[in-house]
Amino acid sequence: MRSRQDIVEIFSSFIQFNADRFSNWATEPKLRRSMQKSLAQSPQATTKENFWALYWYKLWLAQPQSLAFGHLYAYLQEAGYWAAQNIVTNFTSSQHTVADCFQIAIAKVDKILQGFNSQQGFNLKNYASAIFTSSIKETLRQRQEVDICTDWSLLRKLSHKRLEEALQNAGLSPEKIASYLIAWNCFKTIYVPTQAGTTRQLAKPDSATWEAIAKLYNAQNLKTKIHHVETLEQWMLACAKAARSYLYPTVASINTPKPGQDAGEWLDNLPELQGESLLTNIITQEEIQNRQTQYKQISEILVAAIAKLDMQAQQILQLYYGGALTQQQMAAQLDIKQYTISRRLTKCREELLKALAHWSQDLHISLTSDVLKNISAVLDEWLQGHYSQTDMAVGAEVSSVTLADLNSSRE
Repeated sequence: MRSRQDIVEIFSSFIQFNADRFSNWATEPKLRRSMQKSLAQSPQATTKENFWALYWYKLWLAQPQSLAFGHLYAYLQEAGYWAAQNIVTNFTSSQHTVADCFQIAIAKVDKILQGFNSQQGFNLKNYASAIFTSSIKETLRQRQEVDICTDWSLLRKLSHKRLEEALQNAGLSPEKIASYLIAWNCFKTIYVPTQAGTTRQLAKPDSATWEAIAKLYNAQNLKTKIHHVETLEQWMLACAKAARSYLYPTVASINTPKPGQDAGEWLDNLPELQGESLLTNIITQEEIQNRQTQYKQISEILVAAIAKLDMQAQQILQLYYGGALTQQQMAAQLDIKQYTISRRLTKCREELLKALAHWSQDLHISLTSDVLKNISAVLDEWLQGHYSQTDMAVGAEVSSVTLADLNSSRE
């Protein structure tokens, strides 16, 4: 299978099968336009797929009916395909094809998105791959039982919890579910296979057995009597049908109209302006992280540069920026001339400016007069913060002392 490389294609195309083989990627025009529009509106956004996976996931959390689900559905196509391919390769006895297993996997996208937690540090695609694989295995295991069982065998194999879930999934009322479950318990109590090796091909109970089941049911449920054994049989068949439907989840197309609508696609309901807000938030978060990183780099450079100064120079910086003393006061305190204080203070700043200038050049920032002027302002702000012991912790709200300030003068 050809892996998708373009970021727009990754979030807007779907696998097409030809028999059991991958055929091509089919692009959904609406998703493609949505992705292109999002990229155009945020040129500063990265084109890394993890970034956009997280963006669409957060948008899906805020707006489950938005286009975000479609983008994530497209994004997880490859993870579903490779999970299906591995299952078919490793389970040679399975009668299911890659296409079958892929449909089983991709139907679990809802479950994956509901279970995914971006705060735990997992990559969405890796998380989905694990869930896809386990879901395919579990479904195949169930189907091997369900496919070869008669309705009566299936009813005997079901657990109370699984049947109750199936009936709830079928949309039955609580009163109807309660009656069905009582009838099912009576069925399991009365209708016990008598021949070994026939548990999967258990035949329909005979009339006497139905009569016994109905009698037991009426004894246990005085409010709702069964007057005809045919009713009891219909209930059991309804239970078996609900169980099969529950064990064989229907794979719905992404283009399926919304419930209550004859036409149209539920993907048409994206309030697009709200998406911009979320994208802006993600970009803002990345900018904050970048500024924190740059602030830390500036701090490390200047702390190292100060450490190289002699003790008297460090003392002058401490008194000037931390003590807010005038040069005359510093001269009196250190017992040296005021003009010496001035020269040494200027020399110290020059050394620190050189350190910042070298760092800027490493980042390919041209040292124009405006940039140098800005670096000087950055240095003064940092020194005041450093010696006043404020806002020094990494991770604190970042001041304006960052690369962005150096760059701003170039614009």
